[in-house]
Amino acid sequence: MLARLTMIASGATQATRKGRFPADEAMEPRAFERAGALAASLRRADRVWTSPALAALQTAEALGLDPTVEPLLAEQDFGRWAGKSFEEVRAEDPEGMAAWLSDPDAAPHGGESLAAVARRGAALMERLATGSGHTIALTHAVPIRAAILHVLGAPLSSVWKIDIEPLSLTEFRSDGRRWVLHASGVIAI
Repeated sequence: MLARLTMIASGATQATRKGRFPADEAMEPRAFERAGALAASLRRADRVWTSPALAALQTAEALGLDPTVEPLLAEQDFGRWAGKSFEEVRAEDPEGMAAWLSDPDAAPHGGESLAAVARRGAALMERLATGSGHTIALTHAVPIRAAILHVLGAPLSSVWKIDIEPLSLTEFRSDGRRWVLHASGVIAI
């Protein structure tokens, strides 16, 4: 039995375009058009799950999908950094930013650590590996990066070396024993 997981990064928001820590915000108008163009290239899925975030829900709608909300797909909780630019945070909390970038267990922002996001992703993949069929999961850059590292067995400290574009697809496959990274990239639309 083969399980397939297609993770789709939610459409662009003002935060993603302006280099800000994401808050729960709507997609940009252009992202709706891009998602609509992507819809025709998606394969049929047995399940469609989405993060509870507004941008992920809007991405699903723009793709013509009817998802179930899956809390394990939520974006990392950035606590008091949400909505602020990287430069603002670096100026206000340089030690916190340095800790966050170097220690996957750190959550100086009062939110969620990268390690916690990785545990959520691993739990989701373990659940899917025992079944079969194709799951589409609409989520965000950090959970997708964490899933890639989980499958590769790479250290979480490598997370910042992976770039995930809005509306990009990352595919995994499992034979029930292990997951493999099948493909990752941006679909030209």
